[in-house]
Amino acid sequence: MIIEELQEKYAAGERDFTDLNLFEANLTGINLSGANLSGVNLSVANLSGANLTDSNLSKAKLNITKLNGAHLSGTNLNGADLNVANLVLVNLKQAQLIAAKLIRAELIRAELSGANLSLADLSGASLVEATLRKTNLSGANLKGANLRFASITGSNLIEANLQGADLSGADLSGADLSGAELRQTNLTGANLNGADLSGANLRWADLSGAQLKWASLNDAKLSGADLSRADLSQANLLNASLVHANLSSACLIEVDWIGVDLTGATLTGAKIFGASRLGIKTEAVSCEWLDLSANGDKSQVYSLNSGKIKSFFHETIPQVRIIVDTPLDTSSHYALAATYYQLSKYLPELNQPPCIEVNSCRTIISFQMNSDEKLFATAYIAIIPFHDFAKTQESIISIMKILNSQDTNYLTPVIAQTIRQLTTVLTKSIKQVNQIKKDKALLKFCNGIKFFQTATKITIINSSGQKFNLYHHPKFGKRIVKKVRRNREVETLIQLPQTEPYSINTIIDFVDGFHQS
Repeated sequence: MIIEELQEKYAAGERDFTDLNLFEANLTGINLSGANLSGVNLSVANLSGANLTDSNLSKAKLNITKLNGAHLSGTNLNGADLNVANLVLVNLKQAQLIAAKLIRAELIRAELSGANLSLADLSGASLVEATLRKTNLSGANLKGANLRFASITGSNLIEANLQGADLSGADLSGADLSGAELRQTNLTGANLNGADLSGANLRWADLSGAQLKWASLNDAKLSGADLSRADLSQANLLNASLVHANLSSACLIEVDWIGVDLTGATLTGAKIFGASRLGIKTEAVSCEWLDLSANGDKSQVYSLNSGKIKSFFHETIPQVRIIVDTPLDTSSHYALAATYYQLSKYLPELNQPPCIEVNSCRTIISFQMNSDEKLFATAYIAIIPFHDFAKTQESIISIMKILNSQDTNYLTPVIAQTIRQLTTVLTKSIKQVNQIKKDKALLKFCNGIKFFQTATKITIINSSGQKFNLYHHPKFGKRIVKKVRRNREVETLIQLPQTEPYSINTIIDFVDGFHQS
């Protein structure tokens, strides 16, 4: 079909032009909006400035085609081949390009906002200064693509492949890059504020000078990444791997990074005001000094060396463990959750739910905290739902009395100050618990449930990983084993060894292991 005939039929109202062969055709400025061009061969054709709005070009061949300045908004290009096509300044707003092939295509300053490019192949494509706001690029292949200064705000890049891509200066704020492949990607100066990079692979990526405020990088792989001068303030780096990463002069103010692995990383000049120093792995970290000032203005500089790193950061998170000598069942789980919820109304310390581990014999309830000084006070509160609460609280008060009875002349200033802090925090908790005891209905969920009457063992663990048993019920660890002897069952009591009482030296040694801010 010649071009004139095509235009005449379109003018007459015909819209179905499927499977036409328009190879090398000159269709500059043509209007085929709303036409069905599915499967058409338009390779090497010239469609510069053409109007193809809302047309159907699914599975069409557009390899090496000139589409610069064309209007393709709302167009269906699913499964189409656009390899090495010229799409400079093209309008593809709201277009459908699912599984389309755009290998080495030229999309400079193209408008792709709201388009669906999921599973599309854009490897080696040029999208310099392109606009891709709220675009779906999930599972897309952008390996080696050039996206310098592109606007990709709020877009979906879940599990997209961006290995070796150039995203320098790009705006990815609010984008979802969870599970994305970003190895060796250039993200220098990129805006990733509020972006989701959880579980993403950013090994050896260049993020120097990047903006990552409020970004989610939990479980991300950043080994060998360059984050020098990057702004990660209030970012989520929980359990991220930053092995041998460069964080020199990075802003880590109020970053949440418990469980992060900083083995071999460089931290010199990093701003870490408000960042946790607990639950951090810092083996072989290189750091000459840190900026502890609230505004990151170097008004409070802390000098470090290899010997001071381990005392400054601690790998262990302080926690209280309640070990119940029976497995947790469904009704007990409900009652436990309801009781802790009620307690949290009075006691902010229990706002965060505990971690619960259940095996065939026991239940371990763990409360994590950001300060060693809260250990005794939290244990005093957390044991309330259980029958052993009175004995446990008595044990805690006795320990504090022992600590306070020591002659301060024989204690280091740090230990003396720590004991004062422990006493202050515990005294506050005791007053709160006394108020709670007036609420008779508070523990109604636990009444009559065997789980809460079972023997317990209460252990606290400080930031140095030292364990301290606060209370050990006499029947904890005992087991009744039924044995058959001469055709009759005999119950035998098996008792596990119990911990010996702690000496004052042991208590002081435990307190001495607290992390010093």
